[in-house]
Amino acid sequence: MLRVYRQVLPEVARELDRWTAEAAAIPDAELRAQAIASLSTKRFHCEGGSVYALLRPERRGALIPLIVALQTISDYLDNLCDRSTSMDAADFRQLHLAMHEAVDPELPPSDYYALRAEREDGGYLRRLVETCRGNIATLPSYEAVKPYVKELVGLYGDLQVHKHIRREDREPALTGWWSAHRDKCPELGWNEFAAATGSTLGMFYLFAVAAGEGVTVGQAERARDAYFPYVCGLHILLDYLIDMEEDRIGGDLNFCEYFDDARRTAERIEWIAGTARERVRELDDRRFHGMIVEGLLALYLSDPKVRRQEDVAGVTKRLMRNSPLTRMFFWANSVWIRKRQGIDRPQIQDARS
Repeated sequence: MLRVYRQVLPEVARELDRWTAEAAAIPDAELRAQAIASLSTKRFHCEGGSVYALLRPERRGALIPLIVALQTISDYLDNLCDRSTSMDAADFRQLHLAMHEAVDPELPPSDYYALRAEREDGGYLRRLVETCRGNIATLPSYEAVKPYVKELVGLYGDLQVHKHIRREDREPALTGWWSAHRDKCPELGWNEFAAATGSTLGMFYLFAVAAGEGVTVGQAERARDAYFPYVCGLHILLDYLIDMEEDRIGGDLNFCEYFDDARRTAERIEWIAGTARERVRELDDRRFHGMIVEGLLALYLSDPKVRRQEDVAGVTKRLMRNSPLTRMFFWANSVWIRKRQGIDRPQIQDARS
């Protein structure tokens, strides 16, 4: 945590200041508003994701700008899909070509706004894409991880399309999509699989892996298998868990609502967390990734929203039983940060608006 505060967060702040200035210069009022909103309300996504730069401190100068730029693209597009003027699946897919191009320097540039009325962003999204591509070019082992990064980006984009279309079409689209991919992780339900695709943590870890020399395809595959679907699924299911009451009031889709009851919710999250722990133990930096798993549980389950929801509080009580010292440290740290800074959200990335 000392290294996070001294090395990571100041550099993230500089990157976010840069992109905030860029966003403020966007000509179109709607695009400008959504870009600024995504940066001002979701900066903790970039802060949380950038902890992966600690794995390769000698490449921090490339990893932090890369992670911040890709997360900023994700948050901006999420706003355009969720809060803006369109509910067109084709438009959402066109917008998310930016993420595909950001992680694959060989792809030609697209017109991301081709299917929407608002088009003039002054090159903002293209500059974010080029920032990703430029920093990826400095990672010595990117070719080894590239297929797995592209896979995760593709699944992420699919989720964003399916979950932002008309409300009555969302569940059929998501279950149909799951049917086409269920062989990837047959032990998960459709809602658990969908949640796992909504996390960018696997992408960020693969960037950190690519920053090392001589990485093999086998090592890259092992990294992907450790994070997807288990660490990624834990991450987003916890986020949906604490937002259950808000989503009920707002009529929004919530993947935790598809469990039979609170007991089943706790059982499934507990199982996914346990499997995530087992998988990350096979990684070279297993202590770091073990802290990620415990930190996710602590950061989300210590959220003040938990206390306001009786069913969620019951799930939390079960998940926090017999907590190791690492989890309790992050719990205390999270509570302290919120009290000190007035933060009502965990300092870690999510895929939600």
